[in-house]
Amino acid sequence: MHRPLIGITTYVEESTRYGVWDHPTSLVPTGYYELVQAAGGAAVLLPPDEPERAAEVLSRVDGLVVAGGPDVDPIHYGAPRDPRTGAPATVRDTWELALIGAALEADTPLLGICRGMQALNVALGGTLIQHIDGHVHTPGVTSWHPVSPVPGTRYAELVPEDAEVPTYHHQAVDRLGRELVVSAYAVDGTVEAIEIPDRSRWVLGVQWHPERDKDTRVMASFVEAAGDRRAVPMARPMPVSVSVS
Repeated sequence: MHRPLIGITTYVEESTRYGVWDHPTSLVPTGYYELVQAAGGAAVLLPPDEPERAAEVLSRVDGLVVAGGPDVDPIHYGAPRDPRTGAPATVRDTWELALIGAALEADTPLLGICRGMQALNVALGGTLIQHIDGHVHTPGVTSWHPVSPVPGTRYAELVPEDAEVPTYHHQAVDRLGRELVVSAYAVDGTVEAIEIPDRSRWVLGVQWHPERDKDTRVMASFVEAAGDRRAVPMARPMPVSVSVS
């Protein structure tokens, strides 16, 4: 029995030193693929490609993880750039928004992590708060805070209690995108998880970094859904309108 194959989007760095080399690199922290493996999946990295090839790439995997990383360019949700917003990651934005659109249209299980959750919201027409205080305490150091599940959501079924989660972000969901509901909040009201409530589809985004945690419940459910889709291809839903600016 083959393990579900999970595609993970990559960070794109213009200069990365390893050994004697210093080259542009597509990479992910090891925690991402280790979490997929711990949950019973096999991982493959998805570096940027031509956006029109997103559906082709998605057809080769059973589930999609959209990884964390730099700020989504506010051009994609029609907002002026806040001075505190990071530099554009144009290639990555375009590729990941196309992948998210292809995943939604093909009913591929999708897990968005931090930036990945924000990109999911933007892809469905939502907007972002470009800066919040209190969720990054020390640059380069993950902090922890509690999140509370919203009863009746998929996330609440997986993690019914308040949970301490590892977090590192300065942006957050503002207006929700189409079809999405909030499934967890931080104490200060920040949206910490979003999902599509249709239980025939597995689409969830979390604002924190589960790859830095020992709790595998969310990833295990995601990998199980990817395995179910691999074993018995599901009927495709009607196409979802996705915003790609």
